[in-house]
Amino acid sequence: MKVVYKRPELLTDAHFSYCGGCGHGIINKLLAEIIEEEKLSEKAILVWPIGCSVYADQNFKVDSICALHGRAPSVGTGLKRALPENAVIVYQGDGDLVSEGMAEIMHAAIRGEKFSVIFVNNAIFGMTGGQMAPTTLLGQETTTSPYGRKVETSGYPVKMAELISNVQGCYFSERVYVNNPKNIMNAKKAIRKAIQYQMEGKGLSFVEVVSQCPTGWGVKPLDSLKMVETEMSKEYPLGVFKDMGVNGN
Repeated sequence: MKVVYKRPELLTDAHFSYCGGCGHGIINKLLAEIIEEEKLSEKAILVWPIGCSVYADQNFKVDSICALHGRAPSVGTGLKRALPENAVIVYQGDGDLVSEGMAEIMHAAIRGEKFSVIFVNNAIFGMTGGQMAPTTLLGQETTTSPYGRKVETSGYPVKMAELISNVQGCYFSERVYVNNPKNIMNAKKAIRKAIQYQMEGKGLSFVEVVSQCPTGWGVKPLDSLKMVETEMSKEYPLGVFKDMGVNGN
């Protein structure tokens, strides 16, 4: 019988530590598939954050390192400059990248650092108890905004894919979802493109992945998939916001 699909060999036998229904597991699988398919297993270096994916180094048979909270872009900068032939992939959540690490990621883009960023946006601090994040939706209830996020006290949600696309050193910026098969395939294409651009020596490539978080949102897994379309999409629409590889746009 012909095998048409199998588990990526790049993944270990360790169990994913993510909650049921979380999008991180899907994103990790896509990343493993792409690294294998692009034949980068011996060149890939993954930089993990503090957050839900902090233990993901146990899941991959590639070199990896865990950065301090928000500092993954700085670690990625050092790795890529020291090892320019390697594929450096910085993986961060919204609390890590947009809160503690906003200066780090913006200055990496300003410098045009040549690594790839996978930014997972679930609009909440997932690992530490479901607190409000810079990406939390207006009106969204969290453990630190029990009456909903308000503009008067907390400002507006940060749209990272759009924001970073305005930085000259950013070469590619796209937002994707992982809540249904079609969106998952499109997410894979975007992540692959970000890594390919890096290996071509281009500037910073940024993929924002809007991910469901049933535990943090306090809903059932199936309902969280629907919420990506009905709630998250209003603030975080799908789109390619910059692609210098297409007509220099």
